[in-house]
Amino acid sequence: MATPVSHKVACIVIDGWGISPDQDSRGDAIRNAQTPYMDKFEKEYPYTTLGAHGLDVGLPDGLMGNSEVGHLNVGAGRVVYQDIVRIDLAASKKQFGELENIKASFEHAKAGNGRLHFMGLVSDGGVHSHMNHLFALLDAAKEAQVPEVYIHFFGDGRDTSPRSAAKYMKQLLEKLDDIHYGKLATITGRYYAMDRDKRWERVKIAVDGLVSGLGEEATDPVQAIEDNYAKDITDEFLKPIIVNKQGLIGDNDTIFCFNYRSDRMREISSVLGIAPPPMEVVLPKNLHITTMTQYKGDFPFPVAFPAQSMTNVLAEWLAKKAVPQCHVAETEKYAHVTFFFNGGSEAQFAGEDRDLIASPKVATYDLLPEMSAAAVGEKVAEEIATGKYPFVMCNFAPPDMVGHTGIYEAAIKGVEATDAAIGTIYEACVKHNYILFITADHGNAEKMLSDDFTTPHTAHTCARVPFVMTSKVHQFQKDCVGALCDVAPTILRVMGLDVPAEMTGQSLLQD
Repeated sequence: MATPVSHKVACIVIDGWGISPDQDSRGDAIRNAQTPYMDKFEKEYPYTTLGAHGLDVGLPDGLMGNSEVGHLNVGAGRVVYQDIVRIDLAASKKQFGELENIKASFEHAKAGNGRLHFMGLVSDGGVHSHMNHLFALLDAAKEAQVPEVYIHFFGDGRDTSPRSAAKYMKQLLEKLDDIHYGKLATITGRYYAMDRDKRWERVKIAVDGLVSGLGEEATDPVQAIEDNYAKDITDEFLKPIIVNKQGLIGDNDTIFCFNYRSDRMREISSVLGIAPPPMEVVLPKNLHITTMTQYKGDFPFPVAFPAQSMTNVLAEWLAKKAVPQCHVAETEKYAHVTFFFNGGSEAQFAGEDRDLIASPKVATYDLLPEMSAAAVGEKVAEEIATGKYPFVMCNFAPPDMVGHTGIYEAAIKGVEATDAAIGTIYEACVKHNYILFITADHGNAEKMLSDDFTTPHTAHTCARVPFVMTSKVHQFQKDCVGALCDVAPTILRVMGLDVPAEMTGQSLLQD
């Protein structure tokens, strides 16, 4: 039985509609376009702005937002943190040693033979790993008094310059010297240690180095790396260099894999902890392996940072309340109102209907900057008129898709077409007694020129985005500073529905 709602709601997520912080309006296709409806809403209805970039949406601090992350946060009602951000925050707060499975890894080593191995890519590339996480792990292991810690250094050279491993090695050695703890055991290039294409002959070379000490022996790791450079062997292609044979991986040892990106750690962790490769290799017995993130769904290893729960996102919560809903978008953004809005899930929830409007078939959208905005607006108005759906949501693509072309005049047209389509939905909301919410996933069209106004700007921005509520009976909190995660809790409050505990965003309604 459907849960009754206090108010029916329509929600628009505009793609690429930011609020420029600049006084100079040159290149601002939002401010300079004719947008009578959005202008009206700002003056006549509750209006505020929301954070849509960086830590506000779970991205690294200062990083521009994007469509996928924006819709994920709007639909989830919580900040959806990227793995690197969650790990960075825990590292900066010195919380590694408090995390259940990191602590368990340390305790396992202490209760066993006392030997713990940190294994992963050592660089500041930030794609697969970050050396700051290794440093934080070393600090935590020292504090936990793990007797022996060995580092197995995987050379990067793809996400960093190809001859940077010597620099990172110096930084690692300085860290070990500074804390008087931990020893470097081996060095191997990612070409061998981080294969993902079942090139088992490469993986065997890496494992033979880690376990059996097969490789070049060296006492000075920096010099050993530089000697390889002299032979035109760069970081990625370093064959195993054995620095400390005492630190080779042996029976009953404990391993912590500190890469957070999964794809290039699956093979080597599987070989060491699940099943040998289809070739002869000597493997230690009874290894205890923990991984930074979930490398694969069926891997048995404990995980330091399990995937963030996406239970009870807005669409799922409405389904549990038996509240029918409809999601509408044109082709370019259809995945955003379905997969991403639904918490990164392909599931179509009970009572959830979807309407797909075809995007125009043009080479670039500056050729038809209106895209299918009018058709999306008409479809949403049509669904509202049926009275079937207490919740209808949609996306408008033009400000973002045309913004990416860098053609200012076209972006103006796309913005104006979007405003007109918003007007179509607004009039339907007024007629059928819906409250309309409008926000955006990130900025774009408000900055069509570079900082010096000489060249086109085609990227997303770090601008805040609008948040409109066309209600005469609700108000936003005074001076509220919200983010996209606050949209869903606010909508649920207006609908008279409870907010699930998993939604850590806040309702912005005034009590």
